[in-house]
Amino acid sequence: MSAAKWWWGFLLSIFALAFGMDNKPDRKIALARKLRKAMMVPEHLLWARLKERAGGVVFKRQQAIGPYVLDFFCHKAQLAVEVVGGLHDAERDAGRDAYFARLGIETYRISAAEVYRSADAVADGIRLRVAGILREDAKKPCW
Repeated sequence: MSAAKWWWGFLLSIFALAFGMDNKPDRKIALARKLRKAMMVPEHLLWARLKERAGGVVFKRQQAIGPYVLDFFCHKAQLAVEVVGGLHDAERDAGRDAYFARLGIETYRISAAEVYRSADAVADGIRLRVAGILREDAKKPCW
């Protein structure tokens, strides 16, 4: 094993321990792949609209970050989009939100009922939120 590979592995291990992340990322990636194949109907409806990459904004679906798998994630805006059904635990969601806030990721929750009602309107709302975040970031000083 080369010294560079060893250091890279060492640094990733330290990062994982510091943030309490699962040190078996392969498990999370495998889970994310399974979830991509078994998406719920509201997630499918929303994905059909978000995958169009309107305005150059790219979303990933079932993105593994740390110990969690996000429904949708926009890296450019650091925005996590979660479709909330009836089984979400508010206390667990608060812990997830705090974890992502420490990483600089904003969580945007949408109820599955809203997606069923009007997936187009929900996708437009998400794109507006991304545009707002990107505008705010452009105004920040770069020092």
